[in-house]
Amino acid sequence: MTPETITGTFVDFYRERGHVLLPESSLVRPPDDPVLFTTSGMHPLTPYLEGRPHPLGRRLVNVQRCLRTTDLDEVGDSTHLTVFQMLGSWSLGDYDGPQSLRWGYHLLREGFDIDHDRLHATVFGGDEQVGPDTGSLEVWRELGVPVELTGPENWWSNGPTGPCGPDSEIFVWTGDTPPSGTPGTDGRWMEVWNHVQMRYHRHGDGRLEPLRQPNVDTGMGLERMEMVLRGGGSVYEGEGFGPWVRTVEGLRHPDEETLRRVCDHLRSGVVVVGDGVRPTNTGRGYVLRRLIRRTLTLLWRDDPSRSLGDLPDEPFTHTLDRFRQHTDVDDLRGLLLDEERRFRGLLRRGRPLVSRCLSRGPLGEEDYHYLHDTHGLPRDLVDGLVTGTL
Repeated sequence: MTPETITGTFVDFYRERGHVLLPESSLVRPPDDPVLFTTSGMHPLTPYLEGRPHPLGRRLVNVQRCLRTTDLDEVGDSTHLTVFQMLGSWSLGDYDGPQSLRWGYHLLREGFDIDHDRLHATVFGGDEQVGPDTGSLEVWRELGVPVELTGPENWWSNGPTGPCGPDSEIFVWTGDTPPSGTPGTDGRWMEVWNHVQMRYHRHGDGRLEPLRQPNVDTGMGLERMEMVLRGGGSVYEGEGFGPWVRTVEGLRHPDEETLRRVCDHLRSGVVVVGDGVRPTNTGRGYVLRRLIRRTLTLLWRDDPSRSLGDLPDEPFTHTLDRFRQHTDVDDLRGLLLDEERRFRGLLRRGRPLVSRCLSRGPLGEEDYHYLHDTHGLPRDLVDGLVTGTL
């Protein structure tokens, strides 16, 4: 299945069950939202999960691009991405969690033709405030899907406060051998779909208060589902990364982890720029700046003459088309080259300054503050100069 086929199958399945297609939101959150980027499909729906009536009704479905800076250090393995697409469905005070799981199982088996024996589930086992999720446990046992009870990893929230609740995660076996073990004991079980029962609001003191209405929020990673259905070994083998992989392989012959990181950061940077973000020293602009600098650091390790100006148009246009963005490729290239020139200049200025500080001994907090406040050298850049990775 292609990404378009996967998306169409998912959306059509839920529309047949009374869900209305929700327009996709930008990665950039409104000014009154303290979070920099859309991190999940439910993020724009927070007021409606808390009880406000949604103008499109109580059953919704959509495809939403998301960005998670918390996954930056995980990028390079076979499944994690900075920017990804999330297929989501919602019940806003309508049907319950067990119904959502039954539909989910039906879609995986009948819609995506995934073998029953390749499925495994995990369910919240309870804690000092909330008991075990017996409803989900009974559904999986009824369907004959192996299920594992866990702790806080099956409790979902979008931050320290706000809507939250127990979830049931669905895993698919990706190994070359018959399935074995559990998601908690064997990494070849890959999570593809999370069904969250949004029942509570968590306050700053940790107290849980029941929401005005119980909701169901599901999220399926499109790139991961494509990996499952194509039979590949990583999300980087999918259609969304083909042009980037070919381009980066042409620039150098990197190890697999470096190849993945460069492809992820370049693709993510394009999507962030496509949603109107420009490099700055704070906020979301600094996230973009970090993505570009991490890319350049990796490309320059064995050849400092490499330039983002060497990149062809194909991966840029492919990504912009995929995410339905209208940024001019020449403008995008000019922005990247300007950041590259800034970074080269910063490194030229920073090396002697850091060396001078190191001559007095290991860097302390006072040195970091001096280098940042006086010379504009951020901590991660200083650390790269200290360790020799820059």
